[in-house]
Amino acid sequence: MASRWFLQSFRESRRRTNALVAVPFVLIAVVTVVDLLSPADVHLGPFLVAAPALAASFTGPRMTAFVGAVAVLAQSLVAFVSIGLNNLNHTYQIVALVLISAFVTFFAHLRQRNEQAVTQLRSVAEAAQRVVLRPLPRHSGPLRIASVYLAAEAEAQLGGDLYAAARTVDGTRLIIGDVRGKGLAAIGEAASVLGAFHALSRQESQLPDLVAHLEASIAPDENDTVHEGGDDDQDLVESFVTAAVLDIPDAVTKLRLVSCGHPPPLLLRAGEAMPLDVRTPAPPLGLTHLLVTKHTAETFCFDVGDTLLLYTDGVIESRDRSGVFYPLPERAASRCGEGPDSLLESLCADLLRHAGGRLGDDAALVAIERLPASG
Repeated sequence: MASRWFLQSFRESRRRTNALVAVPFVLIAVVTVVDLLSPADVHLGPFLVAAPALAASFTGPRMTAFVGAVAVLAQSLVAFVSIGLNNLNHTYQIVALVLISAFVTFFAHLRQRNEQAVTQLRSVAEAAQRVVLRPLPRHSGPLRIASVYLAAEAEAQLGGDLYAAARTVDGTRLIIGDVRGKGLAAIGEAASVLGAFHALSRQESQLPDLVAHLEASIAPDENDTVHEGGDDDQDLVESFVTAAVLDIPDAVTKLRLVSCGHPPPLLLRAGEAMPLDVRTPAPPLGLTHLLVTKHTAETFCFDVGDTLLLYTDGVIESRDRSGVFYPLPERAASRCGEGPDSLLESLCADLLRHAGGRLGDDAALVAIERLPASG
């Protein structure tokens, strides 16, 4: 879904660029006509410099050079009609226009090269995202699933939020989490959690045992830590992952949830969004060296037709210009009854509008709908 939005944005950007190409030529035509109709002592030729400068801001070097050449021809036409090409003032204007056109053409080349580098970076980041953050299955037993990831760093397309799903003997097991921090620094921690989840999901029959092993797989080894002035102690304290781990059986309309300091999932039913708050939440993964931890799975009803919405704090902590947080429960409840794909598409568009088009933190959303059992 995120890739589709990126492609749509890219195509819209290309269409806007093609429409803007006409602007420099319109400017040249207007300046030329007005200059020809003005008195002989009025010189509007210097305004033609704006045409190639404007073109360099959104087109490539070839089009910029072409606009500059048209501007030079227009200036030459004005000089020939009004006074003559031998006039020193017009000669200097033409020479200056040629030099400036060459100058801005070079900068258009640099801008285009930087844009190509950013495009390549996005392609590499998307490839890395597909490797680290595997796409969720669209169907898993009686569940229909959709997911979306929005990175705060637009060029990276990947950050510290994570989600995954795995089939078990009884049903579907899911995790959604948020690594402290964002961008490239959080990718390694997210990959560790996801790797452990995929490796352990089919081995551990009980959800608390799975979470305990996830904790052990990412907990820092204090024996390997070199203490110098307390900096590493601070790193141990600050390195953690909030997570919600769920079991959704195929045969029973319930779900089991272990929350490790993560925002509560929302259960969408009959126009309401009900948070699934656990009575005994565990601390985030990676903090058992600081806190006594007991992982407890709590059971909630998950009927046919219900939709479960998982999310990270980048969604609910997104602010608008006045500092108001995004009201996810209210917005999700208003879209109750939509399918998972339509629900996430509507929520993401609404979230980006609320945040002014740019998020302050990575955000992930997963929607799961329970369908009637087949057969």
